[in-house]
Order: sequence, then C-alpha cells, then structure tokens
Amino acid sequence: MKKIHFFVILLIISGFGFSPPPEAPTLQMALLKYNGGGDWYANPTSLPNLALFCNDKLGTNFERDNAVVEVGSAELFNYPFVHMTGHGNVVFSDADAENLRNYLMAGGFLHIDDNYGMNPFMRKAMAKVFPDQEFLELPFDHPIYHQKFQFPNGLPKIHRHDDLPPQGFGLFYEDRLVVFFSFECDLGDGWEDQDVHKDSEEKRREALQMGANIVQFAFEQ
Repeated sequence: MKKIHFFVILLIISGFGFSPPPEAPTLQMALLKYNGGGDWYANPTSLPNLALFCNDKLGTNFERDNAVVEVGSAELFNYPFVHMTGHGNVVFSDADAENLRNYLMAGGFLHIDDNYGMNPFMRKAMAKVFPDQEFLELPFDHPIYHQKFQFPNGLPKIHRHDDLPPQGFGLFYEDRLVVFFSFECDLGDGWEDQDVHKDSEEKRREALQMGANIVQFAFEQ
C-alpha cells in the first residue's frame, strides 16, 4: 500500500510545478478493464487527448498513450489516476472488489464516466467495493468544479442521453474523495478526437477542462 502513496507524492512534485523535460514522461493514466461484457474499451482516444490537454494547461507530464489495467491486477497500484467507462454490464469478482478497495484506500483515484447505460451495473459492482457506502451527489460548490477551470453549475452537458441534468457523485474514504462518477454528461466522448462524435469545439473544450479539473483535484485534494 505504501507504493501508491509514494506515487502520489511523486506526481505532485513532478506534475505540478516541477516537471521534467517533456521528452521524458513520468506519469501515465490507465483505462480500467472489467468483466461482465460491457465495452470498457469505449472512447479509445479520450485519455490520450486528456493527457495532452493536462500537460498543456496544468503543466503535468503524462505519457500520452494510456495504459490498460485489469481491475483485479496488482498493476493497478502503478497508476494514481484510473478512468472507467462503457455502456453496459459491469461485474466485479470478490477478488476484483478487494483489489480495487485496497487501491482506493491506499491513495488511488477512480473516475467513472457513464458512456450511457452502465449506471445500474456500475453501482451494483461498486457496492461490492464499499458495501457500507452509497454515492453522494456533490454540490456545485465542491472544489472539483473549481480548480484550474470554473464550473459554477457543476458538470457540463456534453451529450443529450436521457436529456437529464448532468450529475457528479462521489464515494469517500476517510473524508477523501476516492471515486468520482460523472452521469448524464459523457465527458469521455467530449475528450475524443473531434471527428469521432462531431462535437463542437466549445463542447470538447468544456469536457477537457472538466477532465483537467478532476485530474488536478485528484492529486491535490
């Protein structure tokens, strides 16, 4: 468990204000691979574009090619920021849930972005990770919406989906936000290359700015 604490300290030092030369990335985001049949691999250009945006706007030093890590793998502890997305079913085994719980308790951070349709399955799976907790909706004055970029009305609405207001939910461990769930928003689609979803530049900019806020908050909270 000490490994992830060291990695978070390394990220804060190297990623925010003390970056090494850009040709030598020191950090890497990871895409979470899970079982159940859901398309965990959706939005393949999202994290590379978010990493590039964070490097430009936050002064981080992320590797642009994101890694893929299985939820039950020990390799999970190598990545302080993990992103999870998809449209369908999500299943965590008992071992998966224990591994993810240990990762989050040890200092890791998980961003879950509902690409449309994964909400009920994800909640059931996460209930195995923290059975004594429920997702809490974060108010608009929560610091995650007020980092490098200001979002006074909470999450931006990137895709219509069910035409409901976007919502941000959190799971906490010892008063630390360890899981952020973006719902009815679809940030990941907004992070993708423009020709994938044909989103406007304004929508893509909003999505990337909110993504950068999540990254910054995750490492500075």
